[in-house]
Amino acid sequence: MPFLPPETSRGLSVFTDRTFIVTGGGSGIGRAVALALGEAGARVAVAGRTPERLEETVALLAKQGAEGLAVPTDVRDPAAVDALVDLTVRHFGSVDGLVNNAAGNFVAPGIDLSPNGWKAVIDIVLNGSFLCTRAVARQLRAQGTGGSILSVIATYAWHGHPGTVHSAAAKAGVLAMTRTLAVELAPLGIRLNCIAPGPTETEGAGAALWADDNARAQVLATVPAGRFADPAEVADASLFLLGDRASYLTGECLTLDGGQWLGKQIYGR
Repeated sequence: MPFLPPETSRGLSVFTDRTFIVTGGGSGIGRAVALALGEAGARVAVAGRTPERLEETVALLAKQGAEGLAVPTDVRDPAAVDALVDLTVRHFGSVDGLVNNAAGNFVAPGIDLSPNGWKAVIDIVLNGSFLCTRAVARQLRAQGTGGSILSVIATYAWHGHPGTVHSAAAKAGVLAMTRTLAVELAPLGIRLNCIAPGPTETEGAGAALWADDNARAQVLATVPAGRFADPAEVADASLFLLGDRASYLTGECLTLDGGQWLGKQIYGR
């Protein structure tokens, strides 16, 4: 018997009585997604390596009347990831989905990239996303409830970009992982998708990818829409992919970049 989706609403996605884990939930896109889930009625466990930032997110969730849980976690550590899922289930009773948002990035020409620099980004983005996906999928299988897993990647996962070979390779791996597991896990009612935001107004990405006004202007000039994304916009799109209105959508990647990658040119204005 195929897994049958829950009833869906013609309005906005409803997440009441559902629990989600958001990695990298202490700032930026991760925090925005966590708060959007909380506003829509979900319980949210936020994971990351900085306890103070996680507690800030939980406090913001509480202000909007949502339940939150801060779980300091190194997603590169399989035991820590398993503990994250176990603690979430013990605290909230179950888990219904995951957002793989934890990431690391910096600009460096590949020829000068150290083995440790390569390994650091691959471990967080690719290995961490797999470990979290595997742990949550096993819990969903045990519950027999189905669920939704979303991974945050970038468009250079498929077109590449100078200076980001480590991140591009890692995120391309996450995209391939998502599409592979979307087929494997569909009979269990588990959907997996990706979202690829373009340049977004977050302090983490800004510090790493456009460190000064000149670099920021150069990046902005590549966006046909003429502006950076707001984290709340990424969160809104993420909720659609996580929710019941997307119940027949799996193995896909939603690009949210103001036309940036489509507007790449080698001649003309």
